[in-house]
Amino acid sequence: MNQPATMTISGATAAENQRKVLNRLRRAQGQLGAVIAAVESGGQCRDVVIQLAAVSKALDRAGFTIVSSAMQRCIASPDDPAEPLTVDELEKLFLTLA
Repeated sequence: MNQPATMTISGATAAENQRKVLNRLRRAQGQLGAVIAAVESGGQCRDVVIQLAAVSKALDRAGFTIVSSAMQRCIASPDDPAEPLTVDELEKLFLTLA
């Protein structure tokens, strides 16, 4: 049975995925602000690097969620013109984040 285009394989809606991505990006934005403030104020190296790693991880997770959603839509509706990415293009996007 085919799933509607708005559903992903895991059952999460596109709106839920968008909310997750936006939350991760907002978290990364706040963490980056903290990194900048720490560098400007001469913060401890360890604290700056730990916070920078948290920013990087939040951005990576947002990217993986975006690519994962596109892959799920591609699998669920391979002939849908609304998802113009090929499997090769999706793989390249995924590997870009790896």
